[in-house]
Amino acid sequence: MSRPIPPIARKIPTVRVVHDDNLQDNYAWMRQKGDPEVVAYLEAENAYTDAITKPGDTFREKLYAEMLARIKEDDQTVPYRRGRHFYYSRTEKGKQYPILCRKTGSLDAPEEVTLDENQLAEGHPFLSIGAYSVNDGGDLLAHTIDYTGFREYTLFVKDLRTGALLPDRIEKVTSVAWAADDRTLFYVVEDHAKRPHRLYRHRLGATSDDLLYEETDELYRLGVWRSRSLTYVFVASRSFTSAEVRFLPADRPEGVWSVVHAREKDHEYDIDHTGDVFLIRTNGQALRNFRLVEAPVNDPRASRWTELLPHRDDVMLEDVEAFAHHYVTHEREDGLIRVRVTDRSTRASRHIEFPEPTYDVQPEPNAEFVTSRYRFRYQSFVTPPSVYDYDVPTRELQLLKRTEVLGGYDPSQYRSERLHATAPDGTRIPISFVRRVDATTADGPTPLMLTGYGAYGLPYPVTFSSTRLSLLDRGVAFAIAHGRGGGELGKKWHDAGRMLQKPNTFRDFIAAAEFLIRGGYTAPDRLAIEGGSAGGLLIGAVLNMRPDLYRVALIRVPFVDVINTMLDEDLPLTVGEFEEWGNPKIREQYEVMKGYCPYTNIRRQLYPVILVRTSLNDSQVMYWEPAKYVAKLRATAIEGAELLFKIDMTGGHGGPSGRYDALRDLAFDDAFILTELGRAER
Repeated sequence: MSRPIPPIARKIPTVRVVHDDNLQDNYAWMRQKGDPEVVAYLEAENAYTDAITKPGDTFREKLYAEMLARIKEDDQTVPYRRGRHFYYSRTEKGKQYPILCRKTGSLDAPEEVTLDENQLAEGHPFLSIGAYSVNDGGDLLAHTIDYTGFREYTLFVKDLRTGALLPDRIEKVTSVAWAADDRTLFYVVEDHAKRPHRLYRHRLGATSDDLLYEETDELYRLGVWRSRSLTYVFVASRSFTSAEVRFLPADRPEGVWSVVHAREKDHEYDIDHTGDVFLIRTNGQALRNFRLVEAPVNDPRASRWTELLPHRDDVMLEDVEAFAHHYVTHEREDGLIRVRVTDRSTRASRHIEFPEPTYDVQPEPNAEFVTSRYRFRYQSFVTPPSVYDYDVPTRELQLLKRTEVLGGYDPSQYRSERLHATAPDGTRIPISFVRRVDATTADGPTPLMLTGYGAYGLPYPVTFSSTRLSLLDRGVAFAIAHGRGGGELGKKWHDAGRMLQKPNTFRDFIAAAEFLIRGGYTAPDRLAIEGGSAGGLLIGAVLNMRPDLYRVALIRVPFVDVINTMLDEDLPLTVGEFEEWGNPKIREQYEVMKGYCPYTNIRRQLYPVILVRTSLNDSQVMYWEPAKYVAKLRATAIEGAELLFKIDMTGGHGGPSGRYDALRDLAFDDAFILTELGRAER
């Protein structure tokens, strides 16, 4: 198909030269969010996309209906206990948002609705609940709400006895924690660049608050929380490579905060409390994958640390959760999570075993400190989310709930595998892969959707998706390339894909695509690729490098204008992420960025079919990045394959907030992919 340019509002672009005469930003005018011509341009792009995709309306509705038919619309989470109450959420058919509830004393008690998100959302196109924290007495709820999608949250305090809101209201709050007196709140607010930077103490009903700490180093972000033991309040200053934690007895809200360990270069640590010790996960002394130590609460200096779990080069210690009589660590080895439960008195440890070749495990709410159980959520490509209780003394697992997939889902009809590609430098790249067991290659290699992320040291989770069945059941396989920059193989895996090593992430993804093609799993004319945010950067980069490998690309909220964004220190995230992407004001780091930045490296070549999606109120990746990217693609690339741009004019980084709206978005994307892969009518 030809690539016509939509009938957009014309404007002579201003040109800004960055570093040299060859790098120009001809579309900087798109940054003017309120400019009528910018709005007209975005609406014209939406209209163009709607016109091009209109022939697929019937198929899109069919996909939406079948996705919705697999979901139990009236559902409830597993209640968890905190003090006298059991907390849970539930959904009702036809309602976009959850209803947050609790029962007092027992599960047979009458239901109390703490927040009905559907009522809160009335009259608003977007709703997101951030903090949700009940005081020790159980009568006051501190919660935050964002109505814009820009992740700008307002703090409210609700009296759960009467349902009334207290007059206390605070803007731009990112985290909160109650003191033990039930009348004092600690909270953190963000600055103009959305960096959490100030810690305050608020007494209910007060008209002014006490500033307790201000983080002036723009590399660091603040967060406040309460220990599970309820004994301490913690506040942490964190960068991508360093941390500093302060603590305060929760029953002394007017007291003096103490520092656990002063910040130092390349030393991250986390902290939890049990008994008379702090448990500290630390990667100081160049022990990148972390070790576990304990320190006396009355003197937690590093000289008093006692090792509980040593550092291991091949095992990443991801987190630690402390309870009265045991602690739980999540450890990642060869990309897979292992859960270790350790008895505090005997030091005896046991692992919880999982049967599948690739899977994901995450903690559920474990609010009770004195307990003999640990609750977690297990899932895989094949197994729906399953909530378990692990009994520490008996080592028995109890399945509490498995998400129901309606319509007769049979897991035996699908097979997951763990594969490995080889990068150009010889590094083995894990690939998680799933397809139907009866997927046939009679008419050639299988269509396949390949995705990835590879940033911030975050592992790409291998999770179940009932909506993904619409791809799998039409013979489309699905795979995740776990490239460097992520956290699948520990901190060294992250280090090998950030800063000056960032190009490894793109080479790894290309190596995974080539492996899948060479192995007969798919072919270039049947390969779709997808990624969002930092994963959108990944897809944008590999499209420039190897456009011949792919049939179609779906790019969501993509970080594609790397150099211009990282030059603007007033934007959210920029300064703090110098330790992830680099600082383009430093020549060596700039040269690396210039080599891969998707926007910078668009060239006159034939690209595959591309759909780019974003949201006007995205606070993580500004809408103008994908808008500029699409405009430059239209002006530069060889005409041939279709290029579409769709922008949600009310959503945020995650798109629309309502569950039905989000499902319609997914149906749109899948209909686009399936149509391009020739599977629309199956």
